[in-house]
Parts: sequence; C-alpha cells; structure tokens
Amino acid sequence: MASTSSAPSPGIFDKVCVVRNNVSLETYGGSDFDTGTLSSYLPSQCKKRRISIDMYNPSCWAFRDIKACLPVLHSSDYFMEPSLLDLAAQELNVPGHCCHVQNFTVGRFGYGCVKFLGETDIRWLELDKVIKFDRHRVVVYEDETDKPAIGEGLNKAAEVTLVLQIKPLADERFKLDKIVEKLKIITEKQGARFVSFNPLNGEWKFLVCHFSRFGLSEDDEDDIIMDEAAAAHHLEEQNGGELFEVDEVPQIGPDVAVLSHSLPAHLGLDPIKMQEMRMVMFPAEEEETEDFDGTFSLEKQSFSREFGRPALQYSSRKMSHRVSPPIVRKTPQALLEYNMKGSDQPGNILMTRQNLSIVPRTTKVKGFQLDLKDETPVTGHHSKYAVDAGLFMGRSFRVGWGPNGVLVHCGNPVSSTGPGVLSSIVHVEKIAINKVVRDENNKVKEELNDCCFASPLSLHKSISHETMEVEVEGSFRLKLQKVVSDRLVLPEICRSYIDIIEKQLDVPCLSASARGVLMHQVMVWELIKVLFSAREISGHSISVDVDDEEDMMGDKKDGSPDIDPEALPFVRRAQFSYWLQESVCHQVQEEISCLNESCDLEHIFLLLTGRQLDVAVELSASRGDVRLACLLSQAGGSTVNRSDMARQLDLWRINGLDFNFIEKDRLRLYELLAGNIQGALQNSKIDWKRYLGLLMWYQLPPDTSLSAIIHTYQQLLDAGKAPYPIPVYIDEGLVEEAVDLSDGDRFDLAYYLMLLHANEESEFGVLKTMFSAFSSTFDPLDYHMLWHQRSVLEAVGAFCSNDLHVLDMSFVSQLLCLGQCHWAIYVVLHMPYRDDFPNLQATVIREILFQYCESWSSQERHHQFIKDLGVPSAWLHEAMAVYFHYEGDLLKALEHFVECSNWQKAHSIFVTSVAHSLFLSAKHLEIWRLAVSMEEHKSEIANWDLGAGIYISFYVLKDSIRDGAMYDPDSLEKNKASCREFFDRVNASLAVWGSRLPVDARATYSVMAEELCTILISDGGEAATYEDQLSCFETMFKAPLPEDLHECHLQDAVSAFTCYLTEIAS
Repeated sequence: MASTSSAPSPGIFDKVCVVRNNVSLETYGGSDFDTGTLSSYLPSQCKKRRISIDMYNPSCWAFRDIKACLPVLHSSDYFMEPSLLDLAAQELNVPGHCCHVQNFTVGRFGYGCVKFLGETDIRWLELDKVIKFDRHRVVVYEDETDKPAIGEGLNKAAEVTLVLQIKPLADERFKLDKIVEKLKIITEKQGARFVSFNPLNGEWKFLVCHFSRFGLSEDDEDDIIMDEAAAAHHLEEQNGGELFEVDEVPQIGPDVAVLSHSLPAHLGLDPIKMQEMRMVMFPAEEEETEDFDGTFSLEKQSFSREFGRPALQYSSRKMSHRVSPPIVRKTPQALLEYNMKGSDQPGNILMTRQNLSIVPRTTKVKGFQLDLKDETPVTGHHSKYAVDAGLFMGRSFRVGWGPNGVLVHCGNPVSSTGPGVLSSIVHVEKIAINKVVRDENNKVKEELNDCCFASPLSLHKSISHETMEVEVEGSFRLKLQKVVSDRLVLPEICRSYIDIIEKQLDVPCLSASARGVLMHQVMVWELIKVLFSAREISGHSISVDVDDEEDMMGDKKDGSPDIDPEALPFVRRAQFSYWLQESVCHQVQEEISCLNESCDLEHIFLLLTGRQLDVAVELSASRGDVRLACLLSQAGGSTVNRSDMARQLDLWRINGLDFNFIEKDRLRLYELLAGNIQGALQNSKIDWKRYLGLLMWYQLPPDTSLSAIIHTYQQLLDAGKAPYPIPVYIDEGLVEEAVDLSDGDRFDLAYYLMLLHANEESEFGVLKTMFSAFSSTFDPLDYHMLWHQRSVLEAVGAFCSNDLHVLDMSFVSQLLCLGQCHWAIYVVLHMPYRDDFPNLQATVIREILFQYCESWSSQERHHQFIKDLGVPSAWLHEAMAVYFHYEGDLLKALEHFVECSNWQKAHSIFVTSVAHSLFLSAKHLEIWRLAVSMEEHKSEIANWDLGAGIYISFYVLKDSIRDGAMYDPDSLEKNKASCREFFDRVNASLAVWGSRLPVDARATYSVMAEELCTILISDGGEAATYEDQLSCFETMFKAPLPEDLHECHLQDAVSAFTCYLTEIAS
C-alpha cells in the first residue's frame, strides 16, 4: 500500500483555482481523482486550454490557507464519495463544508464500503490510516489510543457494506436462509444491526453505532460456504478483460503479482498482503521482476512509455483495474517434490494438484532481507533467528515462555520503549529475574548469589521445624515442614539475617539503588525485632526484648532484669522511637547538607524532625539563643510544657502581636514545641516516617501506647492529612525511571508491620499486599527476603494464613530461574496444606523434578539434598526415567522405570529397545536380571508372555534341552512340544508388537529360534530314528527363521526323508 502524506498534493489546489477562474470543469467520477491524479492531470489540461494559472490569485491563496483541512486518501484501490475534487470545490464555495459532509462514504473496490450517516467532520483525516478493509472485515481506528470519543470523527453511526466471496446459491433457498441466519447472529454478536444480504453480488449490509472491528473471523468463514476459487477467478477475469493502450501491455504491480508457487501462497496466506507488508518494512527496496527468458518486467517496459498516454487516463484505468482480489486462505498442502531438473531456476517447489489450476507467474523475489541491528543478548550470544513472513503471519507461531524465564516472541524487545513495529525477527530474551545477584555492571556475582539465597535458606533450615506427613497421590507420603520459634529467640534470628545482609553490603560494585534496598531490609528486620520480640521475666514470657539495648536505645543502659511489667510497653515505645530516629537520620543529614550556614533555625527544625535534640540544643546555645535552647531541651516531654507554649501563642494572637517581627522558622519551632505539627510543617513536604515521629514525639502524650500512635496516624492518613507511607525506593528515589503510583496503591513494608502489630482483630486483611514485591523493592520479581520475613513472622505467631501461595510460588520461580531447584523444593514443602488442594505440593514438586531433572540429577549434592527432604524416591526415578528416555539412553531409562514401579513402560522399553541390543551383544546375564526384576509384577503388565516372558522362556527352555544326557524318546517329545509352544509365542509376539519391533528385535527372535532348532535336531545324536528326525524338522518349520535357513532345514529334511525311504525299501 502506498504511503500517505499529511496533506493533499498541490495539484488539487491549482485545479480548483482553474475552477474559480470560470474554466469549465469536466466530471470524471468521484473515485477517479486522488492527489496523484489531479497533479498529473492539471498540466495536460492547462496546456490544452492554454490557461495560465496565476499563482498570486487571491482565491488560490485563500484556498492554500484551508488546504490542510481536506482528508488524505492515497491508496489506489480505495475511493471516497464525495471525491476529493468535489470536496475542495465545495470548501471554496461554502467555507466549512468539510465540517458537515452528508453521508460521507469510504470504500475499497472488491471489499466493500462504509457510509457514515448524517453529517461528518472529515477535516485533517488520514483515511489510509483510519480505515482499513480486509477480506470480509473492516477496521476503523485500529489503534485504540487514537480513537476519539463516540460520535466524534469517524467513530460514529454508519452503514457498512462488505462483499462476501461465497459460492453461487441459485435455487438453493435453504442454504441462503441458513447463511442469512448466520450473518444475523454474527452481526448481533458484534453489537451491530443486520440490514440485508444480496446473494447475487455478495453484499452484506449492517448498521453500527460506533466502530472497532467488524466482519467475519476465520472461524465464521469456515461456517459459511466460501468460494475457494473466487479470488483467483476474480484476478484472472480482470487481467483478461483489461484493455491497454501502448502495445496492449498490462501493468503488473507488486500488489497483484500473485505467485501461485510462492511460499505465502503455499502456506495458505495472501501474497498481496505479504507484498504490502514487505513494502511497509522495506520501502527503499526495489523489486525486480523477470520473465522466463530473463527480460525485464512488463511494468518496467511500460514505465518507459509512461508519457505516451495521458496521465489522467492512465491513473483512472490503474485505479479501476488494479483491484487487490481477496485471496482465500487454504489449508497448507504438503510438498510433493523438488524439481531439480528441467528448469533454469533450481529448487522450484511443485504444489499439489489443487493449486496447479492457477497459471503461475514467475518473479525474481529476493525475499525478506531482515535487518538484524536489534540484536538481543541471550546468555552470551546474540539472537539472529529469522523466519519467513509466511511463518510469521501464520497461526503456528505465538509468544511463548521457555524455561528459566526465556521469552520467545516476534515483536519489539521487551526493554524497547519505541512504538511497536511489524517484524519477522524472532526475539529470544531472558527476563532479568536474577537482577538481585548482579552488580552495577550487570555482572553476576557468586557472593551475591550466596548472600541472597544459599545463606538465608541455610539459616532458615537451621531453625526449629515441625513436620506433618500427608498422603498424596495414592500411597505416597510427603513431609510438609513449618518453622516454629519462640519470641524469646526472635532477636537472635533477626540478628542472623542482618549479618547476612551486612555481608552482602560488603560486596564491591553494588549499585546505589541496591544498597538502599539492602539498608531498608536491615531496618525491616530491626523493626520486626522491636515489634514482635519478647523477654522472659520471672519465668514468664513478656512481649519485649531488652537485648542489645545499648545498640537500640543508645543512652539507655542494660539495666536490671527486674523490669516492672507495667513499664514494658514504654520500653517497646522507646525502642520504636529509636528505630524511627535511625531510619530517618540519613534523610535529615542529607537535607541539612543542602542548607546555607545562615539558616540556623531551619537547621534546628530539621534536627527536631529526626529527634536529634542534643545536637539542636548545642547548635542553639552556640548561636547565643539560650532561651530557645532551654525550650528545645524540654521538647517532647511533659504535656504541661506544650500547653504553656500553645497558650503563649494564643495570647500573642489575641493581643494582636505582629508576627512579621518574628522569623518564620522560629514560629515553626514554637508551633512544633506546642504540639501543632500541622502548623509547624505548613506547606513543606516531609516523608511519612518523620511525620509519624513528629506525631509521636511532639503531639501525642508521652504515655500513648504504640498501637494508639499507629491508629492515630492511620486516621490522619484516611483523612488525607498525613503523607502516604510509600515504599522506600520511591520515597528515597532509588529508581531512575518514574514510578506510576496512585494514592493508596502500595505502602512500605515497614508500615504494614506497624499495622500488623497494632491489629486487634483475629485476621489481618492486607497480607497479600503486604508480601508483594513492590512493598520492599523496585524489582517485581524479587521475593527472596519477603519469604523469610513472612516465615519468621508466622513462626512467632504474628499471623496465620494459608492463602499466600503467590508469595511461595514467586520465590520458587525465582529459585528455579537461578538453577536452585533443590531449594525450590524446600520452599514448596513449606507451603501450608489446604484441604481443598491436597495434592498441590506433590504436583509442584513433581513438575520441578521433571523440568529440571538434568540440573539436580547431575549434582550428587543436590540429589541427596532432595532425598533428605523426604521426597519419594519413586518420583526421582520417574523424572530421571523420562529424562533418559528423552536423551535416548534407553537402558538407564529402563532401570529408572523399574525403580519407580512403572512396569508397563519398563516392559515396553525392554521389548522394543533394550533386550535385543543386549542379546546381540551377548549380555545374557543383564537380560536375565532385568526380566526377572519385572517377572514378579507380570500380572500388572500387558502382553508379558509375548514380551519379556519370551526371553525368560528361551533361557529356561535352552537349559532344559541341554540337560538331557542320552537319547530318550519321551524327553524328545517333551522338548518338541516345548519348542512348538515357544515358536507359537514368538510368532504371536511379532503379530502383537508389529512395527514397534525394530529389525534387530526380529533378528534376535530368529537367532533364538535357530539356537533351539540346532539343539533340537542334535538331541539324541545318532540314536534318533528317522521318524524322530522328521518330526523335529516339522517342529522347526514353525520357527520364525529367515528364508535361507528355512531352505537349509528343508534340504536336511528332504535328505532325511530320502534316507528313510531307502531304509524302508531295503
């Protein structure tokens, strides 16, 4: 399809100027004029009429001012009514005519049209981009982002007419009624109203209220009888009936060169669409077409004669005859052969007879020269896998996920920010699920891998566990695990996790954002220790921890263990206060570093927001403001001091004190000391932690419980008076890209912990949001520390939930993508048991074992780790059996199928793949061992007697015949009967297994039969009579032997029979 421009060609405006100069205007039909037509038509017409166009004519200048409002339509097989010329003339005569065009119509020859009912504003519309006709369907505003509101632009009520390619239905009233009924149903499903269907020309009309995509889907086309040859006949009729002027040479464009032997046509695709897509993707590439004899294409020949006929007539004929016929999608046919001779072009693909009815046209097609500049790194190499457009446009290829976070697609790279483009490049990308183990240079660090996964999970495994055995999938038993802990040891657990994180902080080349997230994780573990730990006093467990008080409370010494139980809430409050001070200290220092030296009062205010009272008092005293220093020394203390300060401010206001004589920052300090934090902050922004600290330190009474403080903040938050507790990576700007965050969308994990501590109800309703990745990190795929925090909190009884499987499975996926499948199984075993999903853990574990068998089975340490977790060994053997079967190591696969008691599968592999190979290699003991191991379960194996039982019977029968010492007629009869029975079983086995038995297996049966025949004929030696020998030959003739052996035995039998007759005659 030709590219469009933003405005009509200048030739149209010159033409209208001629009209305005009272030059008669011929009528050529609305569809015969486009911008290219008029620009080529104008010079010849002006030359004939000898009219000089005055480029300085005021009317032409007036028209140039409004020319941009006209719609654009460049596609040669599209038309519009009124035509572009009529619209331009009407716009000049009646300014604003394009704002309200009556019943504006846009269509495509051979496909249909759309008539927009009533008045339509068509100014500035690029119709090529807005309206697109395809076979049996039409799309208006394909890009939803560009679609206007209903009733505006072309998104309004309209009458749609689509031309359906169906078989003639003359005198088939029943089929016609059936098609009409189906069209009505399809129309109603799409929200439109059926109008009519004309079987003579295939026009289907319906009314729509607004636009999206209307027409028939491929499934709908299958339901309605379509004319398979309509498209091909339509093209042949138009090419055959076309009249040409210059030497009767047809104009063959790239969009009508239907190649019946080309790959798109063979795949059942539309070659015209493929040509159009190639022109869109590679507009600069010129296609060279040649005939069989190597001459240039007819298009190039006639191009040299372009000026031999009037341009207008050429364009008119070009539009009326170069109609792109709808090509019917056919089922791809198999290739018959490659014709490697009799043609100058080697490798021509011959189609099946259904496609041979179309006369082939040959072209020299270069195909898709794909631009591989967008190379995607995939595990150390670059993706350059490209496919042809037929495969790209077919149904067989879709976006797909592979193992370990690999994404296969044919669109833009995932990280690309540009607009989506059509591409035939297959992109293989790996999702950055291991970002947590990479440094700032995007290199994987083994130290980070150990600190993020191995060390925390090893610590988790060392904590006390309780197990629960559950019966899953029949007779198997699985040991589910759960961490159990006491709040008394919670500080020690938190300290261990903090040590691991601090070790991770020592890794060099960490990015600043990663360090910020790690510091936040340290503070989260500290907060867990503050809020949920306990201390034992006089034999009772009290919910407070006073260990390491020198670290947590600074100036508070580790006093006597005899703490008054009534004072314990205040101890926890003091610890929480110190935690807040530590959390906001770096932000306070960062803001202070940006101040000038003269901003002492603002400096003091910032110190108060972090409760750095000692520094604030020293700074005030050093500046000579002793009175302010005295007030600051009492900040956050008794409520009497706050009341006095508030009463003093009120007296000043009552007495009409002019506050302009007091510094604004000093007044802010007074308001803060009076407990009015809203008046102190005024319009300044502050983070949520410091606001919570101001609320606790300066507004609420000192004896307010921690739960009451958190509830007060929650009430202010709901009223919109407190800042939202946004996650730390947003609050501190740890991410470079902008984060789309609406109020209340997500909170920081620390705030959720505070809510959990203050929760007085039995259930906590925000657990899923609390343990989402975004609550603590900007990496949506990182759950490694959240899982540990959830596990520890649940172990100490902070909450109880069996509905956090998203967290569990997210962490499992993260471990699997890093190759830690043994730890992934460990995490699965910690998923809570649910009665409604009793086999959940078993299903996930078996899926991991099957998918990652190559990983864990090749590492003995991981293999043993999984066995120690109590995973049934049968599951391990089954996974390895499937893996080795896939790899082609059938002997190992058989061994593992036997170990996992899959007797039927083991027997099938033994008979069809393993036994004959071992037999021909003379490994008879191995065959006996394998067959005997399955014999005990032969009742569970179908066709045992015709499979592995044959090998056991062969060895038993062979030994029994050899054991016979001297000739004995009775034993000979017994051996013959046993051999006949064995030969009958072998023949039955060949019939039952059929083609599943390879040639070597059949050869093995022949070798077994020959050995028995040899032993049987030699049984008794010379003592046997001729009658006995002939009866042995009769038994041998039933054996499955090759023809040459049969002939040899037959000759021996004839010789024995001759001797027998000679003996009788003598």
